[in-house]
Amino acid sequence: MTRNAGDLTALSQGPNPAEDLEDLALGDDYALNPAYIDMVVDAADRGDADRLRELIDALRPADVADLMGFLSAEYRYELLAFIAPEALAEILSELDYHIREDVLEQVTPAALVRALEELDSDDAADLVEDLEDDKRDEVLAAMSEADRTSIQTSLAYGEESAGRLMQREVMAAPQFWTVGQTIDHIRNSADDLPDLFFDIYVVDPSYKPLGAVPVSVLLKSNRDTPLELIMEPVTEITVEMDQEEVAYIFDKYHLISAPVTDPGGRLAGQITVDDIVGVIQEESQEDILALAGVTETGRDATVLDVTKSRFWWLLINLGTAVLASSVISLFSGAISRLVALAVLMPIVASMGGNAGTQTLTVAVRALATKELSSVNMLRTIWREIAVGLLNGGAFALCVGAVVTFWFHDPLLGLVIGMAMVINLLAASLAGILVPLSLERLGYDPAVSSTVFVTTVTDVVGFFSFLGLAVLILL
Repeated sequence: MTRNAGDLTALSQGPNPAEDLEDLALGDDYALNPAYIDMVVDAADRGDADRLRELIDALRPADVADLMGFLSAEYRYELLAFIAPEALAEILSELDYHIREDVLEQVTPAALVRALEELDSDDAADLVEDLEDDKRDEVLAAMSEADRTSIQTSLAYGEESAGRLMQREVMAAPQFWTVGQTIDHIRNSADDLPDLFFDIYVVDPSYKPLGAVPVSVLLKSNRDTPLELIMEPVTEITVEMDQEEVAYIFDKYHLISAPVTDPGGRLAGQITVDDIVGVIQEESQEDILALAGVTETGRDATVLDVTKSRFWWLLINLGTAVLASSVISLFSGAISRLVALAVLMPIVASMGGNAGTQTLTVAVRALATKELSSVNMLRTIWREIAVGLLNGGAFALCVGAVVTFWFHDPLLGLVIGMAMVINLLAASLAGILVPLSLERLGYDPAVSSTVFVTTVTDVVGFFSFLGLAVLILL
């Protein structure tokens, strides 16, 4: 049953044992209901601790993290007092990066230590990394030696490497164990195993992975069956591998989990699909923001923060705009003699920019998913040339006819049609060649390509249109 905002406001006045707060909190799309957020704020303003605790306890950790993202810092700090350490651990790992930094400053070292004990090593290391140096040292010093060593080892790996992404807790068994021995070990050593695992890694005496037995296969096999008879091949991930490469491997081979090995080939940990979902989302967001020339600033970002994050990219674009304007200035005499050129030249540049963005977006995605490589590079380039010529020809006919009818000048229609073909061809080539070249040079094509493609389409568009106008019309 759907409740409206008035119903929720009425419910905020006091607890009702019959109400299902979780159903009230979330809409059909699992997003927090704005009226529920108002209920939390109202309870905080009234100082109603019991109601506030009830409202928070009704939410799952991910929903509490979402709630904190919508609240001001003052209300977030008030909520912290009602969150148990075991729940705080999951909530912290779900918070947006910028909000988590702020929240971590308010949590006491003792509470953080208790929270970190509830997390797997990868999530614990991720949180510890966000702490200020003094607080990090204090938290690590208060942890057990085993937990402290585990976190420090994880932090020693590169920030976006498999070693940083992996959790060190794994379920490993020697190849001579039977199914029964493995199941008994899992039951007797539950505290030392990951909270969630999908495979039992079969290792040799030097702790190198030989294969894996899915938990489902283990449970369906006879107790006296040796693991080596039912194990399956594994796709090993090295600790140095970039997380984007790891995500590609998981996607390509449809993995649920994979063992991570150290430089000596020994089992160092595992990566599970829930970690990869986060990586894929993170990489996709980075690429989308990079194509627009912005960075993630978070929901709590100030006007100054957002302004600074966008300023330098806009400054670069100003430089390219000046370059395009300098091309126009070369033909100022022609423009003054034929005003129609000033009216029409933005059309050519705009169409080229849009066509270039289309090609660029497809190319960046293909590079990210490894669908574009040296094997099919030439074929892809020729395809884009053909697309540019066909689209250019089609729009040349359309625009040429419109301009001829508009200005009663067939030659002007011919000029803009020819310029359209040239610029759409240039846009298609720039959209594919620029990201390819940047990747070859070791730069991220998602970050750097847009400004170059836009510059090409503006300069070529203006130069071709105005240059042809001078040759044919004047």
